[in-house]
Amino acid sequence: MATPDIDLIILDFDGVLTDNRVYLLEDGRETVACHRGDGWGIKLIQQAGIEVLILSTEQNPVVSARAKKLDVNCIQGCQDKGEATREIIKSRGLTPSRVMYVGNDTNDIEAMCYVGHPVAPSDAHPEIREIATNVTQAAGGYGVVREIAGWIVG
Repeated sequence: MATPDIDLIILDFDGVLTDNRVYLLEDGRETVACHRGDGWGIKLIQQAGIEVLILSTEQNPVVSARAKKLDVNCIQGCQDKGEATREIIKSRGLTPSRVMYVGNDTNDIEAMCYVGHPVAPSDAHPEIREIATNVTQAAGGYGVVREIAGWIVG
């Protein structure tokens, strides 16, 4: 992939930063596994002057904790990712063609169709892979963002 002109990368959480599985502990708390390479990829992207934001349907403390650790803005409990993506872009005065959205399932379709750079992990739902302009070699939770950072910053 040629290095795109990107001002903002919006990431779905489950299925992009995780492998889409959730671990349920005895006390009812949920936990997930994240790839440390994605954290480094986010840092590289941020150092290149590109904002990274997490947009999640889930409302979960684990998402908040990961976003805080990565120093990334996070919007949770989002039921309409298309509308949220439009509002995020508008509020920042950006052009949709300069935004990347990374999603893995059908609730990401509208948002991905709105931006100039829709990207999917290799194990995303077939409808998502079909509309993505780029599909990573990495599966969700296994270095998707690190791979994207390589496209953007080398």
